[in-house]
Amino acid sequence: MPALCRQCLHSFDNARRCPSCGSPRVTRHAELHSLSVAHMDCDAFYASVEKRDRPELADKPVIIGGGRRGVVSTCCYVARIRGVRSAMPMFKALELCPEAVVLKGRMSLYVEVSQQVRALMEELTPAIEPLSLDEAFLDLTGTERLHGHPPAVMLARLVKRMQEEIGITGSIGLSHNKFLAKIASDLDKPRGFSVIGRAETQDFLSDKPVGIIFGIGAVGQESLRKAGIHTISDLRRWDRRDLGRRFGSMGDRLWHLARGEDRRAVSRNRPVKSISKETTFNENTDDADILDGHLWRLAEQVSDRAKAKGMAGRVVTMKLKRADFSAITRRHALSEPTQMADRIYREARALFDAVGRTGQVRLIGVGVSDLVAADQADRAGDLLDPQAGKRAAAERATDAIRARFGSDAIVKGRALR
Repeated sequence: MPALCRQCLHSFDNARRCPSCGSPRVTRHAELHSLSVAHMDCDAFYASVEKRDRPELADKPVIIGGGRRGVVSTCCYVARIRGVRSAMPMFKALELCPEAVVLKGRMSLYVEVSQQVRALMEELTPAIEPLSLDEAFLDLTGTERLHGHPPAVMLARLVKRMQEEIGITGSIGLSHNKFLAKIASDLDKPRGFSVIGRAETQDFLSDKPVGIIFGIGAVGQESLRKAGIHTISDLRRWDRRDLGRRFGSMGDRLWHLARGEDRRAVSRNRPVKSISKETTFNENTDDADILDGHLWRLAEQVSDRAKAKGMAGRVVTMKLKRADFSAITRRHALSEPTQMADRIYREARALFDAVGRTGQVRLIGVGVSDLVAADQADRAGDLLDPQAGKRAAAERATDAIRARFGSDAIVKGRALR
């Protein structure tokens, strides 16, 4: 069986330790050198960057997030072992892990590190489809002649270089399509390298819960559960036409994915249609101050991503999901595109206020869409708000200070709610 040492990149046959360097970090699989579609996911990305820059935190639980009334943005694996999860209220996270070191995120730095990782990917293949700052699909089909090594070796070299040259780690999922590659990258984190081959696809998926399908959230799983569908095997028992009648276009997609079929190509030029961010609460809330704090943080994160991509949106969206899973989505078209956190927040807050009493909320989200280049944004100002120009100038000055001294150099009071 083909095997690869992820420590020294030596290829060999059928051994559990590398015969060259003795490392146990070996990946073995019958189809190891014949697969070329991969998903690379950085391990606890934000926390890993912070630990890289502060070595004294290497073995400590680190949480990235806001003040005590804020939420966890992300956390390292040490904190995850204690039960800390993304979007968890900070007070709950500190109850589970009181010794955690809490840091505010430095988005401009994370964007910079993401660009460094992307540059390493570009050396392997032009077929890269980023999903976020810390993950992407890669298709290395036809690159073996160029590099002199099969895709598996080049992917192992990628994450090795990430650790040695950038100081962060990543996990690789390798398979014959995007659906399975993304599943594989989650199987052995951190620093994992997992393979799902063609021959094992059906057996591998059979007993997996339907929640393993990317994009099937809690509401989708509940709909499937009501139809008696809990696992992939349950899904396979349904006729393709019946799934279509019950679930519409999603039914046909489910039929194919249940069989491990995914014809989507890794698309470098897939257009970005929107930029959004949402938070799901561990405990439902109707506290107006807490929800307002989330609106501001989400607006900041959307703004940061828009600025990093050099884009702006003409439409602001605010999304709520109630405790009963019913959703409310409101949109407002702006007179001109924006990428400013202040403008996005104010529009989202107005949409939130217009909804009125919603009861307990389990999810809140903010986004911008109808995207254009940033040079078309925020030029005329808001004629109905004379102070908008001053706030925009202050925000750009704040961005410059944070880029130089870190994102916690200036913090708005509402961000601590």
